[in-house]
Amino acid sequence: MLYERWRQIARERRDELALRELASGRRWTFAQLARAGENSPLAAGAMVFPQGHGADFVIAVLRAWRAGAVVCPLETDQTPPAVPPPPRPCVHLKMTSATTGAPRVIAFTAAQLAADAENIVATMGLRPDWPNLAVISMAHSYGFSNLVLPLLLHGIPLVIAPAPFPEAIRRAAEGVPALTLPAVPAMWRAWHEAEAIPRQVRLALSAGAPLPLRLEHAVHEAHWVKIHNFYGSSECGGIAYDASESPRADEACIGVPLRNVSLTVDPVGCLVVQSRAVGETYWPEPLEALADGRFQTSDEAELKDGLVHLRGRLGDQINVAGRKVSPAAIERALREHAAVRECLVFSVPAGDAGRADIIAACVVTATPVTAEGLRRFLLGKLPAWQVPREWRFPQSLDANARGKISRAEWRTRLLREGNLRGAAQ
Repeated sequence: MLYERWRQIARERRDELALRELASGRRWTFAQLARAGENSPLAAGAMVFPQGHGADFVIAVLRAWRAGAVVCPLETDQTPPAVPPPPRPCVHLKMTSATTGAPRVIAFTAAQLAADAENIVATMGLRPDWPNLAVISMAHSYGFSNLVLPLLLHGIPLVIAPAPFPEAIRRAAEGVPALTLPAVPAMWRAWHEAEAIPRQVRLALSAGAPLPLRLEHAVHEAHWVKIHNFYGSSECGGIAYDASESPRADEACIGVPLRNVSLTVDPVGCLVVQSRAVGETYWPEPLEALADGRFQTSDEAELKDGLVHLRGRLGDQINVAGRKVSPAAIERALREHAAVRECLVFSVPAGDAGRADIIAACVVTATPVTAEGLRRFLLGKLPAWQVPREWRFPQSLDANARGKISRAEWRTRLLREGNLRGAAQ
């Protein structure tokens, strides 16, 4: 199904530019890319593991589709999962990012992959005359569904930049009249601060982590570029999209459901996704949360007036003396302070059975500010028990290539560091 659809696209657009790799200067029309996939050796074995950030990744996918092999994209430093090939009709494996636990492998059919690409292209309005600029990982679900599948199944050209650095982005946009640019918040911040957002950007996308409201407004004011927040999951592809043309007023609002995606909220307040793009199963150990076209997320959400509002993640909730709070709510309040550039809130053990947790905050600042100053600021916005007791001021929060920041990793760092004062306050 996937390879047949690609061959149709290649015939229809045969002489149009399909792919440019800026690092090597190589370029392919759709017909040339089709020949590259056909001339390559057939895939050896039942599974193929495309890696890297270049044209070879795309050609490896085509080679696997042609051979009828299972595709399992990997990050550059990732090793193949120790799992057997999934049963037909599954043709694709994704690996979760493991920011909230051990990584899982998800199996997809060709129809499910195609449905995700269709939902994304239709909802976002991806266009052949607005090529995708590839700076995010093509191995991650976000990059595979927004870059690779639109190229191969919908004829959306792809320009592969060698790196997401500001100067590389400037050079990548040269000679291209219009671009679609999918990225993560950390990239948008770096490009904004370096004044490197290309004027050719017609569609700006952000996913992988919450898009700070202040950053969204700052980019719009400086560049007249509206960053569209996109929310999805490895298990089900795209979920919601902010299609508005002006910056949001509420950071918790992530837009409307993608076309052909149905959302509900379960009795404990978590989002449930139903669509033809939902993965077949966790592999090789199925779980009830993913089955029969339905994915049970752990994201707490509110559906109101057709819009989706994220309220936090169920597993991230902090328990302070029997009262629970989402760290996302505290982070949103912290980001309203003019000195706060980035922040991450999580719990650490209180050392007091009656209290359960204390709240810790890691804050990256744009201008000097003290923990006491931030504490007083939050007291004007939140109940006193929700104000962090532990404060750290790192130079950065070390988001990975997918834009993810692990609360568990920062909690471990803080505990390893010791000298926690919160329990005594």
